[in-house]
Amino acid sequence: MNTIGHIINGNEVTEGTRQQPVYNPATGEAEKQVLLASQETVEQAIASAQEAYPAWRNTPPIKRARVMFKFKELLEANAEKICQLIGEEHGKIPHDAMGELQRGIENVEYACGIPELLKGEHSRNVGPGIDSWSEFQPLGVVAGITPFNFPVMVPLWMFPMAIACGNTFVLKPSERDPSSTLYIAELLKEAGLPDGVFNVVNGDKEAVDTLLNDARIKAVSFVGSTPIAEYIYSTANANGKRCQALGGAKNHAIVMPDADMDNAVNQLLGAAFGSSGERCMALSVAVAVGDAAADALIAKMKDAMKGLKVGAYTDSSNDFGPVITAAHRDKVVGFIDSAEADGATVVVDGRNPQVAGHENGFFVGGTLIDGVTPQMNSYQQEIFGPVLQVVRVSSMDEAMALIDAHEYGNGTCIFTRDGEAARYFSDNIQVGMVGINVPLPVPVAYHSFGGWKRSLFGDLHAYGPDGVRFYTKRKTITQRWPSAGVREGVSFSMPTLK
Repeated sequence: MNTIGHIINGNEVTEGTRQQPVYNPATGEAEKQVLLASQETVEQAIASAQEAYPAWRNTPPIKRARVMFKFKELLEANAEKICQLIGEEHGKIPHDAMGELQRGIENVEYACGIPELLKGEHSRNVGPGIDSWSEFQPLGVVAGITPFNFPVMVPLWMFPMAIACGNTFVLKPSERDPSSTLYIAELLKEAGLPDGVFNVVNGDKEAVDTLLNDARIKAVSFVGSTPIAEYIYSTANANGKRCQALGGAKNHAIVMPDADMDNAVNQLLGAAFGSSGERCMALSVAVAVGDAAADALIAKMKDAMKGLKVGAYTDSSNDFGPVITAAHRDKVVGFIDSAEADGATVVVDGRNPQVAGHENGFFVGGTLIDGVTPQMNSYQQEIFGPVLQVVRVSSMDEAMALIDAHEYGNGTCIFTRDGEAARYFSDNIQVGMVGINVPLPVPVAYHSFGGWKRSLFGDLHAYGPDGVRFYTKRKTITQRWPSAGVREGVSFSMPTLK
């Protein structure tokens, strides 16, 4: 069985005895094992990054950008291999894995512009012979802790920009599907990145806590569930670190009576069931305004879902694959059971799908549930599976109040032909990312990604302009060169210019 280790100072490290299996979720079999880093191993990675930092910090931004340009080329040239690794360990169908990779590559493209992004501000003659300017300097050694659901894209949200800004990086990817991350680390070295600038350690809470408590780590970026995000944020802040921690979601789509129902159904199919619903931006609740709209939505969704195909990543004709583990499959099924027990109607039942040749895989089929109410546990919790719940309301105001009342505020969408309603919705809804007839309003790489309320802990969003701000600190310099022979007297007042 293949053993997956770590990358420290440009070399593979396979020391240690703690390990856990890495499953192929389509077969249910453990095909690899991953080493779990000890505190000592993580400290080695931090030390490697600390040693590499001074030289990398002083590397001209244009040279850092050239590494990113080459890295982008290598990601594109090796896309098929990367997507295969995602499929083997996460279960994503090739077209979905390729979409994940492309969104990650776009963040690398944005980082390629770092010479422009790091340009500061300059003001001449703010006082007599005095010039002032600001510049953006790297923080030092920074860390990223990333989730299983996007093993390539989410790391690419973090380390390309952090490294381009002049920091060195320690990444702790998900131990459930680590191989694609290690492979792109090899490509980054091939692109010309000096050893020690980027290090990868696989592990569990011991590795995470080491990163959070080590004084050499200056900032931590995290994506995962809200309870862990809150823990990461509070611990990092207690240790004086900058932190952005992106948490969970319960994304609602309002379906207005005037919506193009056929378009709404097509969009909801992909947004609810794509990637097996294991997306923090998955649309898991459709809020239908009026019974007529709800009945039409249910009827059309039920008919459209007859064609959904769930299966292994090896068949690219499948729409989505398995969920990540047997335990997670059981959790998703448990939410379906609880909704039914609470009085909701399971219109399309995805429990126990039969996938020929993969009977032991961790599959859940597309599931549609009607009659869900806000009091139900399945509504309150993030299911993170291929389950779409329908809540019926009588007005748009009631729908918006429902969304605003939820503890999460990651993403939302409205399906309507009414421009006034769309504008009112986008102006007033208390959610960080909003779509108008766009069900997955994930910002492009030159904007920034982040939710509101308990979907984000920290002031800055991920990637884009906020990514530059997160991975740098501003320094403002005020300078004067007095003329020869000119000396000023002592002043004890605040300097002013009248």
